[in-house]
Amino acid sequence: MTTLAEDRYTAIHLLRAGHSTTEVAKQLKRTARWVRKWHRRFLQEDWNGLEERSRAPHTSGDRLPEHLRQAVVQARSELEAEAARSDRLKYIGGPAVRTRLKAKKALRLPSVPTIERILREKGLTRQKSAKPRPEVTYPHLRPGQPQQLCQVDIVPHFLTGGEAVACFNALDVVSRYPTGQAYSQRRAQDATQFLRHVWQTIGIAHYTQVDNKACFCGGFTHPYVLGQVVRAALLVGTELTFSPVRHPQSNCFVERFHQDYNQHVWQDTYPESREAVQRQADLFLDLYRQSGHHCALRGQSPSVVHQQPALRRLAADVRWPEGKIPLCAGRVHFLRRVTVNGTIDVLNVAWSVPKPANTGVWATLEITKTGATLSIYDAAPDQPERICLIQHLFPLSEAVHHRETILGDLDGEPLAQADQAKSSSRSTRNIPVQRSASAPLSGVVQGGATVIRTTFHRIAHLASQICGTMY
Repeated sequence: MTTLAEDRYTAIHLLRAGHSTTEVAKQLKRTARWVRKWHRRFLQEDWNGLEERSRAPHTSGDRLPEHLRQAVVQARSELEAEAARSDRLKYIGGPAVRTRLKAKKALRLPSVPTIERILREKGLTRQKSAKPRPEVTYPHLRPGQPQQLCQVDIVPHFLTGGEAVACFNALDVVSRYPTGQAYSQRRAQDATQFLRHVWQTIGIAHYTQVDNKACFCGGFTHPYVLGQVVRAALLVGTELTFSPVRHPQSNCFVERFHQDYNQHVWQDTYPESREAVQRQADLFLDLYRQSGHHCALRGQSPSVVHQQPALRRLAADVRWPEGKIPLCAGRVHFLRRVTVNGTIDVLNVAWSVPKPANTGVWATLEITKTGATLSIYDAAPDQPERICLIQHLFPLSEAVHHRETILGDLDGEPLAQADQAKSSSRSTRNIPVQRSASAPLSGVVQGGATVIRTTFHRIAHLASQICGTMY
């Protein structure tokens, strides 16, 4: 049985041999119209004309009209001109173009991918210069239950009028329990305020992971800087963990949550105020917490999984220190890549590491009453076996406090001078949870324990103070 392509060639051979169209059609069991079509194609394009062609339509029915395509290009041009001015925003991408078209009351709003495609066709996009960097494997935590690791990140957005909004989001890695707040800026005080909200809603996780934005790390100018966010984390007893620089994969859980947040809070909503953003976000967060769509949770909702074990939360009525937060004992962690110079950058200081270049290490800054050290390891602290590669002394220019002392100041009187009932009540709520230098705030963290365990921890704490004075 011959194929359709073979029949085309046979028809041409027969016609060139002198057979009529009717004879060829009868022999090949085709119509005369079919024979004339391929004969005409052969006369116009020679043998290449007999090849199969795409049957796709030459024009698209939903292609944007030319005047809308011109409007996209014009909006991009206007945004580029404004970006060149020092007093205007620098955003010229697809979302900014779509917002400009909406402000102009365009009858039909193209999607962001369509806008970006038009800009590429017109040659108005810039190709990013890809600088390949060696792939680095970083140590990472492996949490197995809620409240062990909470990831925090910021996703920027813009209101209808062009005002910027910093959307802080946080997510418990195991339970997927989220929270979020919208701020007008992303200053250190905004980051600290959001983290207090996180500790009051999600709870105080063992580790709180953030990236290296200035509002989290304290800036990029002064060496040995311990910013407000670091101090706040030490105050409540969570171990702040900084992701590797320019490595969002390390914060992948909250980064993935941003996609759902953007889709449900910002896509096609065009909020005109920060309050409208927060209302939409609160609605989404409530639905997300009650949903059972996560395959990792096996049909349970984040709200249910997050209650196991009982939460340790920051009290809503806690009196927070005014001004600069005093420095408390505790740990701060940094995931870093070893440079070609054999160093890592921690708090704007280069620290030597006896490790090959382009390898990831885990650095821990431990602050105690007697001083501070920066220890660099080859693995995360939850690994059963890891090696301390090197240890550096970290200079401190101020006194280090115990959280209980700061708590006494907040309550208006030292804990030791409180009445017996008040002291007993606080003792049962502030038991160190398997941590030597990162116990939760006394009287602030909600929880409970037995009197025997409380007494044991108080005796252990007193013994450590005595040993510190002896040695």
